[in-house]
Amino acid sequence: MPEKGYKKNLILYLSLIGFFGIFTTTMAKNPVLPLFVKGMGGSPEVIGIISAVSPLAGILFSFPVGMLSDRIGKRNILLISGGVFLTAPLLYIFVSDPWYLIPVRFFHGLATAILGPVASAAIAEAYDETKGEKLGIYSSATLIGRTLAPIAGGALISYFMHRGGLFPYKSVYVAAFLASVPAFLFCFAIKDTGGDYRGKKSTREEFRDSIRYFLGDGRLVSTALVDMATYFAFGAFETYLPVYLSDNGFGAGMIGFIFSLQILSVAITKPFFGRLADRIDKRIQIAVGLTVIGLSMLSLPFFTDEVPVVVVSLIFGLGMSLSTVATSAYTGDIADKTKLGASMGALSSVMDVGHSSGPLITGFVISGFSMRAGFTISFILCLVVALLFVVFTVLKKHQGLYDNRLSHKIFGVHD
Repeated sequence: MPEKGYKKNLILYLSLIGFFGIFTTTMAKNPVLPLFVKGMGGSPEVIGIISAVSPLAGILFSFPVGMLSDRIGKRNILLISGGVFLTAPLLYIFVSDPWYLIPVRFFHGLATAILGPVASAAIAEAYDETKGEKLGIYSSATLIGRTLAPIAGGALISYFMHRGGLFPYKSVYVAAFLASVPAFLFCFAIKDTGGDYRGKKSTREEFRDSIRYFLGDGRLVSTALVDMATYFAFGAFETYLPVYLSDNGFGAGMIGFIFSLQILSVAITKPFFGRLADRIDKRIQIAVGLTVIGLSMLSLPFFTDEVPVVVVSLIFGLGMSLSTVATSAYTGDIADKTKLGASMGALSSVMDVGHSSGPLITGFVISGFSMRAGFTISFILCLVVALLFVVFTVLKKHQGLYDNRLSHKIFGVHD
């Protein structure tokens, strides 16, 4: 473990990386990306395809990157993430055809796919007794970056709009590049905090072993499902609540205010709920948080007045804050320290599956039935996953999805 002074600064370094990193990736997306695509003549369908590419990187790479960080060290992986943060914004400047944004967005998505699980693993590894609080601080730093980025990007577009053409949008990507410089430089301040596990197995063997380990522990699988359900609901919330509110007479300013207030409430409360997770049974906090999210989604379409909608939206945000900070801390408690990065990576990958599928599935349900039915799907999913989480973390301590009898068929090796 690192020396005492370094441990005191580690959360500061990681929080600064998280703030600048998420600030620059969010600035590259919101609100500039759809406007940039439209400015190049892209259709709404093209905008949707390009927007879906970035989360795909998280689904595909968070787990293997987390596993790799256990093998070659978290600092080395964070430097790769910092390099992507630094170089990706420059690529947008050379794009003149919207279809070329697909590889650019995928490449940019690698930065957050790497940063999230590796930073969480580094924090959980370094801070044993206070990991919940420190994870809350880190998460709040990223949320502040996510909140400020659209404001900065929108201001730049407005300021340069008189120049016409694509210049106003490309100016945002120049600013995103400048903001990514600190994120890259602070990666050099990180030291590896774990032991050296390199050279014991081949990468292929270690990958299979990490998958079997994760699937073999019901606690890890069910915790990942909690994050999946949480972000399924959040994806539906952020996509269709504006539509619901607009249909009920809410102006764009009020809708933006509701979302900003919610993000601010999550950023403020995450360190507090992280500290709470260090003091109480994290399983209770996770189950309660997910239940609150589900009930909030169920109740939202029953309100059409400003005050109750704001209150329910805040309660939804508090449920997210309560649950998500505890899932990372709980994973840090139960995961094998030699597979902590892989476990955090799996958590992140499954989370991205939920975040991507939430708007898609909810959209089909809304089209086929109603807005209320679409929001109810999130409630049902949250309730079912909360029950599964209780079963696998309280009633069944270690049994997971992996069956030893299938080891040869699935992985090609015997235990």
